[in-house]
Amino acid sequence: MIFVTVGSRNYPFNRLFNKIDELYEDGTLTDKMFAQIGTSTYKPKHFEYKDFISQEEFLQKVKEADIVVSHGASGSIMKALNAGKTVIAVTRLEKYGEHINDHQIQNNEAFAANKYVIAVYEMNELGDAFQAIYDLKANLVPWENEDPMAIVNMIDEFIQESWNYTKK
Repeated sequence: MIFVTVGSRNYPFNRLFNKIDELYEDGTLTDKMFAQIGTSTYKPKHFEYKDFISQEEFLQKVKEADIVVSHGASGSIMKALNAGKTVIAVTRLEKYGEHINDHQIQNNEAFAANKYVIAVYEMNELGDAFQAIYDLKANLVPWENEDPMAIVNMIDEFIQESWNYTKK
């Protein structure tokens, strides 16, 4: 089962759900899916969904899932990784009105650079992300969260390295 979560903030993520429907229509996706769509106005045609779910239901859906598709919120991503799930992290982008800024780019780049998730920035990459998982070519490494501050440090280190690189 695939579980998709986009949080509860007041930013629709219509392009994600539209693209997922397209992937069902073209046969890329055939697995059962459940999505928490938040404030998105696009209503999925090919999979079950609810606007919002409780924290308990969220944790149950993560537990049931083989693949978790999450927006670029580190909390949602870490809950899925802590449960040992394969994660596709899809970035909300400001230019589409999906967030107030593009901070999710840095979150997803940090997770992806460490090979914990497959990061998706534009929707034309989503089918390839699923295909990499299905073909066992994702080359992800298991997440080990022994230090609660590890993710904060990882993201901070990644941003600092990126900042230093752009200043050169």
